[in-house]
Amino acid sequence: MSEAAAGTGGTVRTCLDRALTFVGVTRAAVYVPDAAHTELRLVDSVGFPPDGRPWLSDRLAVSGDEPAAQAFRADRPLWRNTGGALGALPLDTEGRRLGCLVVTGDLADGFQAEQRRFLERYAAAVAFLLRHGTPAAPAGLLGPALRSLRVGSFVLTPDTGVTEADDTLLDLVGITPDDFDGKADTLLAHALPEDMHALMSVLEPAADTSGRRELEFRVRGPTGEMRWLSLSCRSEPAADGLGERVVGVITATPVLRRGADDVARIQWLTAALDDATTVQEVGRVVVAALRDPLGAARVALAGLQDDRMMVAVLDPPQPAAWPAVWRAEWRTEWPDAPVRLLPTLQEALRDGRVDLWPAGTELEPGLAGIGPGGLAVLPLPAKGRITGICLVGWDEPHAFAPEERSLLTATAALVGQALQRAHAYDAEQELATMLQRSLLPRRLPELPGGTAVARYLPARRGLQVGGDWYDVIALSEERVALVIGDVQGHSAAAATIMGQMRTAVRAYAMEGHPPDVVVSHANRLLVSMETDLFATCCYAELDMEEGNTLFVRAGHLAPLLRGPDGSVEEVEVAGGPPLGIVAEADFPMTAVALTPGTVLALVTDGLVEASDLPVDEGMRRTGAALAAADPAHLGRMADELLGDGGRREDDVALLLMRYDGMRIKPIRAGWMVWRLPDAVMHARRFTARTLRRWKVEEVTDAALLVVSELVTNALVHTQGPVQVDLTLRGDRVRVAVSDASPRAPAKPVSVDWESTGGRGLLLVEAMSDSFGTVPVAGGKQVWSEITVPGHAPDVTADLAGTALGREGGGPP
Repeated sequence: MSEAAAGTGGTVRTCLDRALTFVGVTRAAVYVPDAAHTELRLVDSVGFPPDGRPWLSDRLAVSGDEPAAQAFRADRPLWRNTGGALGALPLDTEGRRLGCLVVTGDLADGFQAEQRRFLERYAAAVAFLLRHGTPAAPAGLLGPALRSLRVGSFVLTPDTGVTEADDTLLDLVGITPDDFDGKADTLLAHALPEDMHALMSVLEPAADTSGRRELEFRVRGPTGEMRWLSLSCRSEPAADGLGERVVGVITATPVLRRGADDVARIQWLTAALDDATTVQEVGRVVVAALRDPLGAARVALAGLQDDRMMVAVLDPPQPAAWPAVWRAEWRTEWPDAPVRLLPTLQEALRDGRVDLWPAGTELEPGLAGIGPGGLAVLPLPAKGRITGICLVGWDEPHAFAPEERSLLTATAALVGQALQRAHAYDAEQELATMLQRSLLPRRLPELPGGTAVARYLPARRGLQVGGDWYDVIALSEERVALVIGDVQGHSAAAATIMGQMRTAVRAYAMEGHPPDVVVSHANRLLVSMETDLFATCCYAELDMEEGNTLFVRAGHLAPLLRGPDGSVEEVEVAGGPPLGIVAEADFPMTAVALTPGTVLALVTDGLVEASDLPVDEGMRRTGAALAAADPAHLGRMADELLGDGGRREDDVALLLMRYDGMRIKPIRAGWMVWRLPDAVMHARRFTARTLRRWKVEEVTDAALLVVSELVTNALVHTQGPVQVDLTLRGDRVRVAVSDASPRAPAKPVSVDWESTGGRGLLLVEAMSDSFGTVPVAGGKQVWSEITVPGHAPDVTADLAGTALGREGGGPP
């Protein structure tokens, strides 16, 4: 086994022993290409030969003759049965070649058609994990991919009824792990009574049934829904050599054999389509109902939109398995094929009836490659119109039995109705997703001295839109606010309130209010909206120069801090009530100093709380995951905190920020302007003296003009204190003049020779590289930035002199 694969452990070994061996697989491996696509690298493997040596090389040349390299280059499966069964299946998705799956088995005749189809689905599951998993650490693919196919396994001792079952099997049957007592009777209690006789043949096998057995049965789920399951098992000697045990697997998508009763097929199809909600789920049911039972080589399901087939499911998924016209139209995950290029389909859609084309029929190139041995074209009717089409193709000559047309016609009617429902559901979910995305930030700002990432996951039930939100607000060049919140409920109404609260918090923060005032204003706004919903939030304002942070919490979970040494603590933030309950509630602030390398984590309760997970335990698990993750890759850390993406009862928001500290800290000086007749002169002297000390005299003339105009405007048009602040950051000098008036200065629309005012702001704008106005607490600040030509940052500047400058005021 390769070093990368060492973490797969006993879980994968158990899956291999109990599941893959049923399709003849004894060893499996995954290869991925290097960046240059010149080598294939072994990243995961299971199974060893008797001598214990690795059975495959860690690296293979893409140009070599090994089966993995050949399959990767050709982008199609390679099967061999010389000296045992071998299969090499390319791993690709969305037109990208991601690697190759290699399987071997002790089968004299090689892998058969049914086994190959299962392995193709297994390869597609591995490819999905490669595409959507963590690119830098793909080890541990084989076990999770097998579990994603919903294959459960068990070991039964017939004499005692003691049963060892994995979590996947319990989930299929509808039992939680805590409720399973290890008895076969507990599992059988969930089966329908009419299927009990067949299941008893597994619990009490006869003497002549020691070989492999397969059967289908039904169970009643926790909410009353009926599920069809397929069981495959065999008897073998017990581990202690005394008696026998039954080893088997159960899958959620039964493979109905060709000889199965047509009524049973329609019953299963009806029940399975009733549980399918999305177009992809409908497609998987169609593949399970038609491809294996009819011995077909290909199945395609497509909806109709104008003149195009919007293909939802292709089985097998490899592009090379389909005709060239389909590959030419490959645009996204699946092809978008024009119906006008396929006259046979146009005729079938016009007539609305099932067409069966035997082997040897001359069809257009777009269809001939789908079923050279026979092709079934199934228009899918729903409510008086054709909503889609299904194609079933065979490679070997297929003799259509007389009853097959009736079966396919009934199948088409059921699938058409399910497909229409699924399209409506997908459209609803897409609308919900667009609504949620429009209410959350499209991107986070770049921060000086830090990095922030965020994640949002909708709940996997009902309308996938909720009230969780996050935001990162750049308040100034050195201050940033982070906020995370959760509006009560899981609905469009909650999402609407969420959008309003996020906008309000951002507006109050940008006005320059301190954190407690921002949260208080948001609270009064929600109270005034007279809604029945309340909200929680946690607000943090960070000084990116010094690391000083102010926290305010309104009924929300406490933030987590991961120190540079990997230790994690839950910050004790003095909390107030949730927003929207008490109009005059107090929201005290808590100050915390961050050191460079610290990671701040803000989460919502959907991540740490569930019906079977207390919030304290959830916070403990999140803290442990935060401590174990690598802070150098903040995005990967966020993904690891979210876990494996299992069933979620509530939506989840997560906001992480790593505080690195500013590499070059700005140098500042301030001057309080006294309202004297020569106030502008003193402000100019302070500016010239400061720029001379900072050794940036090149911009003195421009800076003095800016100071003169801005200080004059503040003294003439406002009342109260006036402050001049100078900042040197890198190669830019920033001049900022603050006053007590919230009204921004207005530039004249036009200036001519008769104008008596407004020219000053035009001069300031002309002399500045950038210029603007920001609100601050109690007024506004007008600022101008001027670039220093050829200036290199000097981190050893006279900081003592800068401090004196900040304390200055009045005449020198």
